[in-house]
Amino acid sequence: MLSNLFKKRNLEVLSPMNGEIIPLGDVPDPVFSQKMMGEGVAILPTNGGVHAPVDGEIVLVSDTKHAIAIRSTDGVEILIHIGLETVSLQGQGFTVLIAPGDKVSVGQVLIEVDWEYIRENAKSIVTPIIITNGADKSIQCNYTKVGIQGKTVLMTISAK
Repeated sequence: MLSNLFKKRNLEVLSPMNGEIIPLGDVPDPVFSQKMMGEGVAILPTNGGVHAPVDGEIVLVSDTKHAIAIRSTDGVEILIHIGLETVSLQGQGFTVLIAPGDKVSVGQVLIEVDWEYIRENAKSIVTPIIITNGADKSIQCNYTKVGIQGKTVLMTISAK
């Protein structure tokens, strides 16, 4: 159910990291490229950790530390999947700084990532950012070439 906040404004999902923004259709994994999990964008990270793209609550931290989900204060659920086929790393290369139930603010560091380790040991460092409950929402994606953590708006979400 959408929050009354949507009646007053749109939700802006900010870039959780620095890097090149790419369309989901260009992600070399059909689960993401065919939007099986939802609409969104992906980032080819350049450096830094993963930061909160919205104010909200952590609802999931995968056991293998490669994915987290945040529910915004408006009820939008955002999945950040760090790299591709990173589940096989069994948590190596990730330092998680949050836990399910934690309240987070835009820009807060959620996970520190050893990008060199991920680059050397996983299929790709491409990181999809997906709206997993977007069926009843209007999602506008921004494909500006470069995302700057905490500054670039990746997606604007509103009620349909």
